[in-house]
Amino acid sequence: MNSFDGLGLHPSLAKSLAHMNYQTPTPIQAQAIPLALKGHDILGSAQTGTGKTAAFAIPLVQALLSNPRGSALVMTPTRELGKQVMDIITQLLGPKTPVKTAFLIGGEAMGKQYAQLRMRPRLIVGTPGRINDHLERGTLMLHDTGFLVLDETDRMLDMGFSVQLDKILKFLPEKRQTLLFSATLPKNIVKLSENYLSSPARVAIGSTTSVAEKISQEIVKVDEDSKYGELVRQLDARTGSIIVFVKTKYGTEKLAKKLNREKFTAEAIHGDLKQSRRDRVIREFRSQKYRILVATDVASRGLDIPHIEHVINYDLPQAPEDYIHRIGRTARAGAEGASLCLVTPADGRKWHAIEQLMNPDAKPERQERGPGNGKKRPFKGRNRRRNFNGPKRKAA
Repeated sequence: MNSFDGLGLHPSLAKSLAHMNYQTPTPIQAQAIPLALKGHDILGSAQTGTGKTAAFAIPLVQALLSNPRGSALVMTPTRELGKQVMDIITQLLGPKTPVKTAFLIGGEAMGKQYAQLRMRPRLIVGTPGRINDHLERGTLMLHDTGFLVLDETDRMLDMGFSVQLDKILKFLPEKRQTLLFSATLPKNIVKLSENYLSSPARVAIGSTTSVAEKISQEIVKVDEDSKYGELVRQLDARTGSIIVFVKTKYGTEKLAKKLNREKFTAEAIHGDLKQSRRDRVIREFRSQKYRILVATDVASRGLDIPHIEHVINYDLPQAPEDYIHRIGRTARAGAEGASLCLVTPADGRKWHAIEQLMNPDAKPERQERGPGNGKKRPFKGRNRRRNFNGPKRKAA
């Protein structure tokens, strides 16, 4: 008997959970699922990698299977996160489900999406921009949508989707159940929840400004000229799959090509790639066809690949909160992971903002003068530095 058995779930859903080896709910699932099954709106926050997707996917599937009428809509900020959500919900629905689905994202042909919508889907997953496009074209109807999920809402607002969200909400019935999840809860999210949710239950797991306990953090101070050489040395010293984050789309392509010339196996992913190529890159990284994924922040959320052992911040993120999401790509589902930041003198303010976010009560350090020299130092927080002495890369 597992811990999901006492929830009164639909037999098909219970069978899917057993097949997917869902036995013990994570803390956010244990809090959110019973409340959602009772029909409550939910305002939820949790660290990445806590099982949040299943926390809303299980009540959503229960609602669809228990009632032959009505539909559900899930909105995500990125195509990658949307695909992950759709994959999990599809597995929960089971292989012989009568529930039709539609996946509405930018970068895919409209014709394919029109065909899905003509089948009268009861589950729609997508990004706000493309969902809004279909509403304006009259190809999507949401008058019977009684279950709404807003996932990674803070990221959607950061990406400028607030206007689209407001437009989409006008097409939904006032009487509905809404689950809003956000990694952080700034004032604009709280205000938005007041407009979108009705007497929501508050669910919060852990701090949204700290990282998982099993991620060791380290920084290396370098000057700009020695930055690439330091990256190569760090990659040589590590084993396993690695994500390297850079700040620009062009930078991902350039760095991936340089690493391949160094006889590493690397691929780039960013927001300008066609969806088919993005899917291929992630699929091949997941199957470990290559070792290093060079990415912009398009991969900082929604990328759930258990074998990622290291996250390297080649460039620091623009927003301190994105640092937490980046390094959360490792240490998934209780595994151990490691993160490294290459910090140049020009990065001083950014790194200080990251440290202040995670250690708001800490006294600020005096800034060191002069250029970096590849000097390592551990992150001054709860997580300690780990030393890496993995095997060296063999020359081709």
